Amino acid sequence: MILVNYSCLITKPTGISIYALKLLPYLKQLDPILLVGKSIPDFQCQLVANTMNADFGARGHWQRLHWTQWKLPKIYQSLTASLLFSPVPEAPLFAKCRSVVMVHDFIPLRFPNWGSPLTYYHRFYVPLVLQNAIHILCNSRATAADIVNFCQIPSHKITSIPLAFDREQFQFLDLPAANYFLYLGRQDPHKNLARLIQAFQQLEKNYELWIVGGYDRRYTPKLEAIVKELELTDRVKFLGYIPHDKLVTVINQAIGLVFPSLWEGFGLPVLEAMACGTPVITSKVSALPETAGDAALFVDPYNIDDIADKMKQLARSDALRNHLRSLGLKHCQSFSWQKTGQQTAQVLANYLDR
Repeated sequence: MILVNYSCLITKPTGISIYALKLLPYLKQLDPILLVGKSIPDFQCQLVANTMNADFGARGHWQRLHWTQWKLPKIYQSLTASLLFSPVPEAPLFAKCRSVVMVHDFIPLRFPNWGSPLTYYHRFYVPLVLQNAIHILCNSRATAADIVNFCQIPSHKITSIPLAFDREQFQFLDLPAANYFLYLGRQDPHKNLARLIQAFQQLEKNYELWIVGGYDRRYTPKLEAIVKELELTDRVKFLGYIPHDKLVTVINQAIGLVFPSLWEGFGLPVLEAMACGTPVITSKVSALPETAGDAALFVDPYNIDDIADKMKQLARSDALRNHLRSLGLKHCQSFSWQKTGQQTAQVLANYLDR
């Protein structure tokens, strides 16, 4: 019997929570017991505290880590489980729990911030979890390479399974393009927004840059200060979080998505933009070439002039935009949650039977 640890799910799913929920229809065949804060219909559920997630900030994370080490092993034993699956790299370290875990990226080690608990989490805790796990899932070959390099895990212990996008939500609407470039995602330093803003300054004044993603008091004020210093206040828009039902229109009408991240474990906004028929400019580093294939314009994310040049090319050429739109719409069709879910379920089934 398999336990699936969904204690990390948040009330408004993003990122990891979306990934975990999209897997559920394909895990059903394994007859799992879900460890969740709130019951999920049509599944056997073992209710746990619903405060062990990002909705409750650092306190929620610490509570989950403590629960994972001291209470989860008892649940595992009482239910006579033979396998534990976690959509994050967390599992008991001092108990006999056979685990398969998912790793999304090692960005906190590539760009360490020793004032952040996440750096210590990835430096000390995650490697121990991965060494104890019987198998490891990840979302790209780039992330698999990081697992080998940072944690000295043999590659045969790792399976890379790409993520996907929501086909019902992200669709091509055939709307006329507006006058803005779009960035979609968080505003952490490795997302490279400071260079993006500086590159955007080189474009003609009739263009705007729309930055979509939740306000982050650690980073947004610094970016706003750069915008003010460059006298771009009337052209760079910080739109915050946009509900999903409105986001698809915003993506569809952009001249292009500009996603010049310094590193990504996968880069889901790239696929979401392509599914909307929106041309993509992204970095030729990390997993982004895997995700984008041959359907994007690639840049050196450290080169401001290169980013600006690609934005100018896209803004000035209808033919280029149409070409990238066609390539992107075709390329994104090779990704699906069905494929991701089936491959994940197969790996778990293989280890459940051992």
